[in-house]
Amino acid sequence: MSKKAKTAINPTRSEDYPEWYQQVIRAADLAEVSPVRGCMVIKPWGYALWENIQSELDARFKATGHKNAYFPLFIPLRFMQREAEHVEGFAKECAVVTHSRLEAGEDGQLTPAGPLEEPLIVRPTSETIIGELFAKWVQSYRDLPLLINQWANVVRWEMRTRLFLRTAEFLWQEGHTVHASSEEAMEETRLILDLYADFAESYMAMPVIKGEKTEGERFPGALNTYSIEAMMQDRKALQAGTSHFLGQNFSKASNIQYLDKEGQKLHAWTTSWGVSTRLVGGLIMSHADDNGMVCPPRLAPAHVVILPVTPKEETRNQVLEHCDKLAREIRDLTFDGKPIRVEFDDRDLRGGEKMWQWVKKGIPLTVEVGPRDLESDSVFVGRRDNGPQERKGMPRTEFINSMSSVLQEIQDNLHQRAKDFREANTCSIDNKEDFYDFFTPKDKDTNEIHGGFAKAHWAHDTEAEDRLQKDLKVSIRCIPEERTGEPGTCPFTGKPSEGQVVFAKAY
Repeated sequence: MSKKAKTAINPTRSEDYPEWYQQVIRAADLAEVSPVRGCMVIKPWGYALWENIQSELDARFKATGHKNAYFPLFIPLRFMQREAEHVEGFAKECAVVTHSRLEAGEDGQLTPAGPLEEPLIVRPTSETIIGELFAKWVQSYRDLPLLINQWANVVRWEMRTRLFLRTAEFLWQEGHTVHASSEEAMEETRLILDLYADFAESYMAMPVIKGEKTEGERFPGALNTYSIEAMMQDRKALQAGTSHFLGQNFSKASNIQYLDKEGQKLHAWTTSWGVSTRLVGGLIMSHADDNGMVCPPRLAPAHVVILPVTPKEETRNQVLEHCDKLAREIRDLTFDGKPIRVEFDDRDLRGGEKMWQWVKKGIPLTVEVGPRDLESDSVFVGRRDNGPQERKGMPRTEFINSMSSVLQEIQDNLHQRAKDFREANTCSIDNKEDFYDFFTPKDKDTNEIHGGFAKAHWAHDTEAEDRLQKDLKVSIRCIPEERTGEPGTCPFTGKPSEGQVVFAKAY
């Protein structure tokens, strides 16, 4: 019997996927649990991933006419009260500020003092307060469309948290727009959905399905909610971004009105949309392996690390000088229209230890240079989309000339690998028994990975939807833009169905 291959991450994905996920974050030094319950500290390598996500999305928002602004973290309680349906969706997650200061008692213990006249809600989302401001900013059709985005943190008092995927405080962007007609607002909603999908595919290398949420899965107060859904390596779905057509619900609650060209005062039509640091969790679960993180080159904090190999003190300076020169040469190159990002790791650590640290961080390329490489003007290169043992020597000039194309190869390979995995774990199901079998673990005492994406007919029956959630923890992830298959029969109710939708267990 062959010995089990040694991996950097234990347990492996197949042994204990939730714990594997936590260990990848730790090994890659992405984040850690904070002293504040339910919150996280995002460390430099993890925050650099978020910065690169933010930078690309921000450029795309601005290219489509959106402007950045910033709104208060605190929302007066009365703003929330006037939008009952919306608030109901967040009420149990709201953090509430009730006092304005602390005072020390005789025993020296600090206690809240100075009760506020009105409690303040720590922002769970900003529709209510942004609507208050939009009502002032919008007076005429000439003020429309109003296209605003903000980068911010929000708080949702989650009881069961997981780094990046679900924390009490997280970072995100939230777009809020106002339009003169329902058609324009819906066009905006779909524009952003397409923008999110293209970003996920081309930058995150994460294939997604675009579609509409069911009534039970809609954003509170929205008329329509659209999402992008991705399959993670445990075959669960991750909702990676949402775009909401709010109709006139929020404009009526906040009294956002405008004078049209005929002088009539009308309520405007609004949208909201957002993605969060959950995308970093999506990157991990889409691409990481049993040796750690794997970063898609377009979002990687650095593209290549140069690792000097200095076994002898007498050649150390010569190797370091050569590596420094190599780093400067690489920084003059570009990938995806930007300078290639280089790390030069000259720390006084054993070569194997340094190498594994970078493998676990998921840097796309590792380059080792030692005394013999100087003599042959070559480098020893490893690609993170390959196994750690699949490194090879190559001439320095060949490596430099091929860097941009190799990084693109890695980007494309990660996307294709994730897409192949999704297709291999997606099936069409026509009857209830097969559906339950697909999502039921064969052995409840093991960590067996099961399920995937099931395409099945559905007749818009909320009771059936609720029953699947209760029985299997399975939900309709979305009604795809192009519903697959011919009209048929819902296997759960026997009612007619217009086409198949996507079911999955989800984060």
